[in-house]
Amino acid sequence: RVIADHARLTAFLIAEGVQPDRGDREYVLRRVMRRAIRHGHRLGIDRPFLHHVAGEVVRQMGEQYPELREREKLIATVTEAEEVRFRETLDRGLKILDDEITTLKSTSTTVIPGNVVFKLYDTFGFPKDLTEVIARERDLSLDEQGYEAAMAEQKARSEGSKVGDAAVEDLYRAALDAVRAGERKAVRFTGYEREEGEGKVLFVARAGAEGEALAQADRASAGDRVAVVVDETPFYGESGGQVGDAGEIRTSSGARVIVDDTQKPLDGLVVHLGTVAEGELSLGETVTLEVDHEKRTATRRNHSATHLLHWALRKVVGEQAMQKGSLVGPDRLRFDYAHGKALSPEEISEIEDLVNAKILLDAPVVTEVLPIDEARKSGAMAIFEEKYGDVVRVLTMTRDSVELCGGTHARALGEIGLFKIVSDSGIAAGVRRVEAATGLNALGYVRTLERSVRAASRLLKASPADLADKVEKLSADHRALEKELADTKKKLALGGGAGGGGGGGLDELAGRAREMPFGKALAVKVDVADAATLRELAEKLRDKLGEAVVLVGSDAGGKVAFALTVSKGLTDRFQAGVLIKDVAATVGGSGGGRPDMAQAGGTDASRLDEALDKLYALVS
Repeated sequence: RVIADHARLTAFLIAEGVQPDRGDREYVLRRVMRRAIRHGHRLGIDRPFLHHVAGEVVRQMGEQYPELREREKLIATVTEAEEVRFRETLDRGLKILDDEITTLKSTSTTVIPGNVVFKLYDTFGFPKDLTEVIARERDLSLDEQGYEAAMAEQKARSEGSKVGDAAVEDLYRAALDAVRAGERKAVRFTGYEREEGEGKVLFVARAGAEGEALAQADRASAGDRVAVVVDETPFYGESGGQVGDAGEIRTSSGARVIVDDTQKPLDGLVVHLGTVAEGELSLGETVTLEVDHEKRTATRRNHSATHLLHWALRKVVGEQAMQKGSLVGPDRLRFDYAHGKALSPEEISEIEDLVNAKILLDAPVVTEVLPIDEARKSGAMAIFEEKYGDVVRVLTMTRDSVELCGGTHARALGEIGLFKIVSDSGIAAGVRRVEAATGLNALGYVRTLERSVRAASRLLKASPADLADKVEKLSADHRALEKELADTKKKLALGGGAGGGGGGGLDELAGRAREMPFGKALAVKVDVADAATLRELAEKLRDKLGEAVVLVGSDAGGKVAFALTVSKGLTDRFQAGVLIKDVAATVGGSGGGRPDMAQAGGTDASRLDEALDKLYALVS
């Protein structure tokens, strides 16, 4: 049940443009998917399966929700990719947990520390209840209080990483005051030129105990959660849609801070958020700061690609396709733009071709620092309600793309490597969202698609080049067979052959009618799929019975359909449109129609017989 429910939610969220990630809706999707995957793991499924279940959701619900069919490939691709990643996470998490359990056993300890359980969950996405199951199997228990405290601390960090409540705002204002008390009035960012540098620690806030809020301090020790401000840093603070840098801060005495995020909560302030891994960090120390090169490089690649994407969108769909927002991280890029309809496959291909053609030029990415007025006069485009100072950075990627941007970028377009659009979806009236990948991430996405094509080729015994023709032929054959089957069923139902429910034709069905004071009533299940035939059958039965109320119902793949007709002479007593609503409600559906003819549908096929029997009670 968990897998089925979660696969359904997964399909709908991805169809709406949500991707598993760390954002609000994105993280809800990731948790839902991982819970389903974990249950599959518990059932002994040792290979990716969730995309198959999500595919079944599309097949069963795609008619009612066309967006599922429109994004069927995306649903399958995203679901499979996330499961592959999480299965690797499961493997890593199990190894770490096994190592921890071995250590505990060697010291005769029977409780897994809460911070270990939380680290498995927070860092590796390893579910707590799975840790609990494994612990029970090894005769161990979990430190529940420690886990809850670690969770509370993480929530406090999440809420407190940006200016929000008064305490956090006061903390950051104190940090900014410390910066302004020095030689500079703002933290100097050196990350455009290099990824490593030195700085003097001007402010430290620490949280030592589990769940403790950050508080200003003179020093921080191993295990402390910290917010560190230095006079100059190569770390980019989250802004302009670009995520903050990660990396490491080191002291000459051997202290080491693992920075997992960098924020820019106030103008002139850059805050490094992380954990002291070893040693002691003190106020006033000179430290070495080193940015995570791999994350920075991937983020730079994606940021430069968003500028090329913006240019290509405006060229292909029109100048109105202005940027409305973006999110640039190491794994992907997300670009919101003004446009009233979905991109066609041809438009997507054209946009990809334009961007990749620019990448192949390998032109240098040129930046200039100019006064804001001069930059605007030069034709540089300002982006989505950004706040700009008196002096701005102008980013030029060939003469076609000149924009104001304070983010970090590739040094040459060739560094982007490859650009591939993953999805295009609507997020608001007149606003759409493109998600795309670059470099190795784009290559990984293409390889996933290739695997799907090869698998389909094997199943259909066709070469990839002939796949579309083969599918079209199979679809045509399928449609022809469906029509032939429907025609046969219609003949059987309306003629003298075997009717639905195991009887024989109209005479047999009419013979099931019950005598009523007003005439006759008949409620019968038939094997007829289309609504028109269902209505025609109901009318023929009514005419055959004379003064009558007739209800016919069918179950086509779990979808219930009804047709109810009332003889003209009885419509002053029974209204077909009223009766059908009560009948359909039994199967979770609704309907309506004229006094003499009405139709309805429903979703709970298990109660079809109950709904049919209800007619007799309604007309008695």
